[in-house]
Amino acid sequence: MAQDTPTDKRTPRASLDDATPRALDPPDTQQLTPPETGPRLGERPRTHRERRRWVWVGGGVLLIIALIVLTRACSGSKVPAGRSQPGAAVSIAQSRRGNMPVYVDALGTVTPVYTVTVYSQITGRVMAVHYREGQMVKQGAPLVEIDPRPYEAQLTTAEGTLKHDEGLLAEARMDLKRYQDAYARNAIAKQTLDDQAATVEQYEGTVKADQGTVAYDKVQLEYCHIVSPITGRVGLRLVDPGNTVFAGGSSTLLVITQLQPITVVFNVSEDDLPQVQEQLGGAKTLTVDAFDRSNEHLLESGKLTSLDNQIDTTTGTVRFRAEFPNQKLLLFPNQFVNARLLVKTLQNVTIVPAAAVQHNGTNAFVYVVNPDDTVHVQPVQSVYSNDTDTAVQGLNPGVNVATSGFDRLENGVKVEVRGAASAAARAGSATSSSSAGESSASASAGSQAP
Repeated sequence: MAQDTPTDKRTPRASLDDATPRALDPPDTQQLTPPETGPRLGERPRTHRERRRWVWVGGGVLLIIALIVLTRACSGSKVPAGRSQPGAAVSIAQSRRGNMPVYVDALGTVTPVYTVTVYSQITGRVMAVHYREGQMVKQGAPLVEIDPRPYEAQLTTAEGTLKHDEGLLAEARMDLKRYQDAYARNAIAKQTLDDQAATVEQYEGTVKADQGTVAYDKVQLEYCHIVSPITGRVGLRLVDPGNTVFAGGSSTLLVITQLQPITVVFNVSEDDLPQVQEQLGGAKTLTVDAFDRSNEHLLESGKLTSLDNQIDTTTGTVRFRAEFPNQKLLLFPNQFVNARLLVKTLQNVTIVPAAAVQHNGTNAFVYVVNPDDTVHVQPVQSVYSNDTDTAVQGLNPGVNVATSGFDRLENGVKVEVRGAASAAARAGSATSSSSAGESSASASAGSQAP
């Protein structure tokens, strides 16, 4: 009798294996699944609120880091113990007491005193040219030779006519003498004597006309020998031997320019005219310096000689003329120069470098460097300034002032002095301070002595 076998109630193994793909199955029978995009097995998916929380946390951390960096940049990093915090780097210079010249700067043009353009005053052929181009010639030196033979012949003819007429005049005078003696003896009539006297006067007039012709022919002959009317430099040669020149023609033979002395004509603003006239009214001689186009090299020093009698209404300037000896021939005609007129000199004023004076609107001030390497603002009044220095009021001499690094300066700021010139200025300030202290101590001891 067959026994019934009990039924197994556990889940078959095959049912569990069906839930996952089999790794050992052949490739052609393995079931492919898409890549996982969701949370892993056994992991709880993140909610939208949790992701926002992490974003806010990250943003807060970045904000804190930015605040720390900004705070360090504003306040500066910590200085290690034993080291002082560096101050603003500046260069300094020392104010001094001295004389300050006051100049009026203007643009000028070199103008010769004399410029001679030579033309031919006679007609003839050029025989010779006695000068070289650009040569310095003296007054009276021969320049051009024109054929003199026609004019020599004319002069000879005029002299012959004069001699003939002088002989006739002499004969008429002798006859007049005889007629006077005869008339005194009542040998001739009065009319004969008067006629002879009139004849003498006619011959005298003829002789005088002949003398004028001779003088004119001599002048014409002199025009054949052209000489230099002034001392100066000859320009380029404009005529060659063999050419024919004509009297009254427009052809220039040569140009001579005087170079020693020479003048400079420059325009000065009408605003500067009163102070110049004040100095000229005192019969003072004003010095004028001529600089080159770059205004760096001094060419010549001269003196002011004259000024124009009216103001140019188009430019508002007055023309001035200064004369220069031009010994080295550095000034050339029509050369552009920078003229500097010395009007006056400020005596015993405080002078600082022009770079030290700063402006806040219309107010001028300087940064004074204290002995403890701090600065403070000192208001000053600018009196006169040139390219390098400024004369000021309101500042004592021997004071160190900053000449650079102004973007980091204000009252009480610590500075660091740099540069050899700045160190020398500081040393000079210390020496003057110690000398002042010693003199004060000596004065105190002297006052306490019995």
